[in-house]
Amino acid sequence: MADKKKPVVFLDRDGTLNVEIGYIRKVEDLQLIEGAGQAVKKLNDKGVAAVLVTNQTGAARGYYPENHILSLNERLIMLLKNEGAFLDDVYYCPHLEEGEVKEFSFACDCRKPARGMVDKALADHPEFDAERSFVVGDKATDVELAHNCGAKGVLVRTGYGEAVLKGEYQNKVDADFEAGSIVEAVDWILQQLD
Repeated sequence: MADKKKPVVFLDRDGTLNVEIGYIRKVEDLQLIEGAGQAVKKLNDKGVAAVLVTNQTGAARGYYPENHILSLNERLIMLLKNEGAFLDDVYYCPHLEEGEVKEFSFACDCRKPARGMVDKALADHPEFDAERSFVVGDKATDVELAHNCGAKGVLVRTGYGEAVLKGEYQNKVDADFEAGSIVEAVDWILQQLD
């Protein structure tokens, strides 16, 4: 069935694919979470789209220029490639309403939990199946994004995930699944798709 649509997993970046260390000022400090490369490769091998959707307010806050976000995403792609994995596409939101840098400081429809990045990905990729979509992340906003776009939401315990579960960060949310890490998240997703 060549015309069959691909299931799609929308992946958060920091704390989900790479180790959460706050705002990453040095590109080489971005390191994959153990098993993340192999987890993404499993999605690739099963024909499931893997799409990055990440809030990156560092530019709006004036911590670094927008091209630094691009460099970090490029490093992530390179580290995944080293493990034989790839992302089908990359989307980021540099906006923050109360930011310092005027060009990025406004209310937008792409900052998670708003669904703008998902909507753009679905518009750019008609082959993606919105009916079989998942959002994986370590924040309440990732699970809320899933709710907002009719996807299944997976909260990983890496990054801020543990603090979200304890009610110490953002707010508690009802995820469809709580995973130890991206590795367990991908295994669960593939079971749902079988």
